[in-house]
Amino acid sequence: MKLSVVAAVLVWGTTLTSVPASAGAPGWIALFDGKTLAGWVQKNGTATYRVENGCIVGKTSEGSPNSFLCTEKEYCDFELEFDVKVDRQLNSGVQIRSKTKGSPTGRVYGPQVEIEAAGEKGCEAGYVYGEATGRGWLTPPERLKPHKHFKDDQWNHYRVVAQGPRIQTWINGKKIEDLTDEPIYKTHPCGFIGLQVHGIPRGKGPYEVRWRNIRIKVLK
Repeated sequence: MKLSVVAAVLVWGTTLTSVPASAGAPGWIALFDGKTLAGWVQKNGTATYRVENGCIVGKTSEGSPNSFLCTEKEYCDFELEFDVKVDRQLNSGVQIRSKTKGSPTGRVYGPQVEIEAAGEKGCEAGYVYGEATGRGWLTPPERLKPHKHFKDDQWNHYRVVAQGPRIQTWINGKKIEDLTDEPIYKTHPCGFIGLQVHGIPRGKGPYEVRWRNIRIKVLK
């Protein structure tokens, strides 16, 4: 017998009621209902986002800068899970605790968990980048080593835990990063979740990235 539960969580100082979460998963909130983009808003860029077969599909736009589909709500300490599949020619990412510069429609900036096909040489998927922060990779260079834990042309399961200044990531059950970064936590203790479609030059693409089963658990 399947039951649905509705969880109330404290997010950015406000009590919110979640969409129904599956039984056996107390505290988890579905960020994507599988049918609409309700609760999300696009920032930056002209890439397109649509819902198809229970997935959010981001599609590149020639000459566009990076685009982001962002949650309307902000989150501080949390555990985030999602599945992703990306075209080999496109890298992507998921913003966490991110903000916009200057105004609600300003440039998205903040920590980003990398999404990238492995190819023959491996990839940097799962490491943490400072999108538009001026710092480049937040993962230290000695740990920024290519790996092949991301499965090309297949669905990949990500888990991200952000608690205080510590950010941990896993891909398909393999731990990728364990980062403690006090400076980025000082500027980004809370913020939205954002699904990135990377910008591409004119004459390239179109390429796509797909997300499904996006859920979050707020940590106290």
